[in-house]
Amino acid sequence: MGFKDADEVRKYLGGIFESAFADPEIGDKLRNTGIVLKTVYTEPDAALVIDARKGTVTSSDGTEEVSAQMSMSADTGNAYWQGKVNLPLAMAKSRIKVDGNVASLLKLAPLGKKLYPAYIEALKADGRDDLLA
Repeated sequence: MGFKDADEVRKYLGGIFESAFADPEIGDKLRNTGIVLKTVYTEPDAALVIDARKGTVTSSDGTEEVSAQMSMSADTGNAYWQGKVNLPLAMAKSRIKVDGNVASLLKLAPLGKKLYPAYIEALKADGRDDLLA
């Protein structure tokens, strides 16, 4: 079924970064990367900017200076945060397209793994079992 609209993409796929910034263990590590990541999702279309320096997640207006950009379907983003997508493999197969500082993105992957349970719990708490892979 997938996400209904861009607001849901922002709520769940952006929300997991908000959870990361709030986490005492992960938040500082994420901020220390200094990355400004733009994530561009399709089906439905949504673009978010995760600014690790500021600890913010905002909708993109297209004018941001970013250090890296990732593009993927919202379904791929959803599956990733459930631990179902291998980032390097998805990049190699072009399921996830990356521009910019790839090394900094790969550094984020281990931090992300600690967030999988929180993401799954957020979906369950909202009764969105339809999004569970």
